Amino acid sequence: NEVEAVRWLRKAAEQGDADSQYLLGLAYYFGTGVTKNETEAVRWVRKAAEQGIAEAQVKLGLMYYTGSGVTKDDVETMRWLRKAADQGNADAKAVLEKIDAQ
Repeated sequence: NEVEAVRWLRKAAEQGDADSQYLLGLAYYFGTGVTKNETEAVRWVRKAAEQGIAEAQVKLGLMYYTGSGVTKDDVETMRWLRKAADQGNADAKAVLEKIDAQ
């Protein structure tokens, strides 16, 4: 039950659990168990990214790159992707290489 899953994720996310914050952000981004809301997705993904979750940093960087839920911002894109890449995240490194090649 996706709605029930989101309810439990929210409880953990509100208590500061970074993984739950990221997953809740993804739920809002994709509209899984909640109404799709990219602004709310950014809010929760950012909380996880600020706690050092590399996957959240990549997602936040891509949100800034595409303007999903936020104003497009190349500086913020690179900032978040570099944070994830610095942790060894392969996805972040691949995206940075593609951006550099453009």
